[in-house]
Amino acid sequence: MDVLGVLNLGEVAGYFSKMAMFPVFDLAYYIVSILYLKYEPGSVEVSRRSPVASWLCAMLYCFGSYILADIMLGVCPIDYFQHNSHILLASAVWYLIFYCPLNLFYKCVAFLPIKLVLVALKEVVRTRKIAAGVHHAHHAYHHGFLIMVITGYVKGSGVALMSNFEQLLRGVWKPETNEILNMSFPTKASLYGAILFTLQEAHILPVAKSTLICVFTLFMATSKVFMTARHSHGSPFALIESWVCHVLFGSPLASDDDHHAPAAPAASPKTKEELSEGTRKRKSKKAE
Repeated sequence: MDVLGVLNLGEVAGYFSKMAMFPVFDLAYYIVSILYLKYEPGSVEVSRRSPVASWLCAMLYCFGSYILADIMLGVCPIDYFQHNSHILLASAVWYLIFYCPLNLFYKCVAFLPIKLVLVALKEVVRTRKIAAGVHHAHHAYHHGFLIMVITGYVKGSGVALMSNFEQLLRGVWKPETNEILNMSFPTKASLYGAILFTLQEAHILPVAKSTLICVFTLFMATSKVFMTARHSHGSPFALIESWVCHVLFGSPLASDDDHHAPAAPAASPKTKEELSEGTRKRKSKKAE
């Protein structure tokens, strides 16, 4: 306790939890979100053929979690679009990533050291959205713990949950990519984070909200930066989930090779980003 008092960690956590997200953190969130949209196969062609559809997809990537959470809580789903500054900022990022001459903006933000910083900043926004979603649901349904968890979960990973609808806007239908069936690390982490914030909101978890926000943000940012740097799609929860599912549901245990597959560069497949980038380069060479 003396060490904590000297370092004033409580004050640091309190300041961090109250720090404004706009414009720096939100800008990073929009850049990374739309960057991932450009990695999707066919997204560049859609941006040339139908800019309106491309813009709508970008807005879903940036604000899909708000839309889905508002629908669940009975609020107008376009309520968030009253924030003109956020819409203009996200639209500017979309235009620069898809239409900047010589792809200069895209090349800058996709440069790995810069991308790692942006990814870390995005996780700050994700954690804040999870906490805000749980807090909002707590006010509407004071004893609805499940509603709090679902709302926080949707706020943290809403864009992934709406991926099939977003694909339809681009003329693609891939039901096998449903995020519920194949949960990615951010989606799983959003669910676990929503559970933690719900327990804290219900005063079951004896931790200050500011401290929980700070610790969970640190975990998310560190994990995502590490995974992005290694081009890994694994999950830090894989081993625990494997044993829990085996004990409770009889699921087969994942082999040790599955947990460490990303560590073997020769055997690991190319990421979606690398495949998409290679496709664009081949098309540009054919055009020349």
